Amino acid sequence: MSPAAEGPNGVVERTPRGGVKRVSDRLVIYAAGTLLALTSSYLLGRDVLWDTLHYHLYAGFSAIHDRFAQDYFAAGAAGYLNPYAYVPFYALVASGLPALAIASILAAAHSTILWLTYELALCVVPEDDRRARLAVGGCAVALAFLDPILILQIGSSFADITTATLDLAAWLILARAVRAPRTAWVICAGLLLGAATALKPTNAVHAVAGTALLLWVRGTWPYRLRCGLGYVASGTVGFIVAAAPWAWHVYRLFGNPLFPLFNNLFPSPGFPAEAWASVRFMPASLTEALWRPFAMINPVAMVYQEARMPDVRYAVLAVLGIVLLVRWSRKRLARQQPMVATVWRADPGARVLAALACALLLDWALWLKTSGNGRYLLPMGSVAAVLIAVLLYRLLAAWPRVKFYVFASIFAVQLVEVCMGAEYRWDPRPWGGQWLDIYIPEKLASQPSLYLVIGIQSNSFIAPYLAKESGLIDFSGGFALGPNGPGGARVDELIRRYQPRLRVLVAGQRLYADSERREPSRSHVDQALARFSLRVDDADCQTITVVGVPPDLEISFGSANLSRPAQPVRNLVSCHIVADDTDHTAELAEQHIADRVFDRIEEACPQLFQPRGVLTEHIGTVWQRLYINTDLQARISGDFVRFFDPAHGDDPILLGRKSEWLTIPPRLECERRNGHFFARVIEPKPPA
Repeated sequence: MSPAAEGPNGVVERTPRGGVKRVSDRLVIYAAGTLLALTSSYLLGRDVLWDTLHYHLYAGFSAIHDRFAQDYFAAGAAGYLNPYAYVPFYALVASGLPALAIASILAAAHSTILWLTYELALCVVPEDDRRARLAVGGCAVALAFLDPILILQIGSSFADITTATLDLAAWLILARAVRAPRTAWVICAGLLLGAATALKPTNAVHAVAGTALLLWVRGTWPYRLRCGLGYVASGTVGFIVAAAPWAWHVYRLFGNPLFPLFNNLFPSPGFPAEAWASVRFMPASLTEALWRPFAMINPVAMVYQEARMPDVRYAVLAVLGIVLLVRWSRKRLARQQPMVATVWRADPGARVLAALACALLLDWALWLKTSGNGRYLLPMGSVAAVLIAVLLYRLLAAWPRVKFYVFASIFAVQLVEVCMGAEYRWDPRPWGGQWLDIYIPEKLASQPSLYLVIGIQSNSFIAPYLAKESGLIDFSGGFALGPNGPGGARVDELIRRYQPRLRVLVAGQRLYADSERREPSRSHVDQALARFSLRVDDADCQTITVVGVPPDLEISFGSANLSRPAQPVRNLVSCHIVADDTDHTAELAEQHIADRVFDRIEEACPQLFQPRGVLTEHIGTVWQRLYINTDLQARISGDFVRFFDPAHGDDPILLGRKSEWLTIPPRLECERRNGHFFARVIEPKPPA
């Protein structure tokens, strides 16, 4: 009996006695990818991310339990996005499994993105060259894994990596359709990308960029047109199937099926009639956009992510692309380069390579235009890794030793960046215990109440642990809600329904007196509640304790300073609130003045202060507005008007005096440069 023949993918080879001589290459790569994912997740430790506490856990909870009747902006605006991608994480936490088991299950599932990277690499190398397939595929997987954002998200609650797997699977299918056209593959890819977009709207970029792959599918133009129409139709079906159940609930409440997105197209009174889009990482100029691949090398925060996430791969890819273009141009000028179509017919891998390069370039441009946030580029990290591995293999095919040294150098630099420059955990915790160890007072766990929450961090993660019929409204500190602002009527209705079972919830061990100069202060909490004619009842306060979760990095009332206590415990104080009959006529008059000033600075500088017309809040002696699109805070303190950017920690910028804005508003010169916002008052020219 002769040994079994070895296929192009390194299939199992059997000896004459039937023993296994070589394990499948694919199986080895898959196992190595999963092992890398599990190991990195374990070594980095448990990290309870800001987003996990703000809306991830609540999103999965709300997807299973209908919360529309009792909550309102419980997790801010993000709490109304499609939550189904967060159901697995919530289900694992609710099951009571240890944190390490939860992270391991998630990490194993997330490792499939490395499997798909290997399969994509196989599409661009010859089928009959096992050594090339193993080398290129292995190098691509190694570079894909060294994506700092991928490492950050493995084993976490993020949905970016979950939906990125769908995106990459769809691009793999499209790449195979480029290599060997099949209409069914195109339709399948459209379904996956449509569903991924419904689960995470930022994936729309990858769905649109996928059309560039379709242009490289071989066949007549009528056939290509049918493929294009099938792609669009199947993408629409995939989107509707994944989005419709949640969109119907949101439409019934707000009249906008995609709320709060596109509220400029589907106006809802529950949100400003402007597009909700964060500009935090968008390049402000063409120069910044062109420099972005090289800016990402620098291990500093706020380049394309809040934390330090250096990445050399896109700069390497840009350089390789330039080298390839110059090389091709020189050969064309010397008439040594055969027609491109001839090359592609003879080498289908080259056609797939060109298709992936064009699609990635389009994806990159759309990504910079819509967000520039590295979390939303995650699937393209794998595509970039494949392109780097294949381009090096092709460009240096005649110099195998040089090829090895070049790739080893790139790999080493990226490894150093990842190990020494990246920031994966703000506060890594040991793996003992459950994901969240929460201690709820018996009264809060058994007696339903409506909780009015104060804070940029919504702390909506406590919703599953409160009494079943309890409701949450995050009304102050983030997207502000009030009787006269967007959503005010809904808040009033919930307050009337729950009275007198009303409580306030704010981060802190207890409420402090003003003389103690600590937050949360009783007076500041009462100021926030005053807009609903409510105040704190000191006789009934309870404290919720969450062990192993540090207090959030949050801007304290009346101060732009950030602080983080060392003790890894988060306390949330909840006090009963009652009706307040205090006369606030004078304060309302001051608010009208503040509103006029803020409205005028928004008109003078709309590119900075957006969305316009948000609710004005009174905290201590300060009047302020928070702009969720640009992360800016505008404040009136005394007679001075300032704004600052807490995300970057920039110093406050003076916009003039309140008295000036009430009489003859100054002219402003505003700009955004390198992620920072600037504004200055233009002095009027003296008369000639």
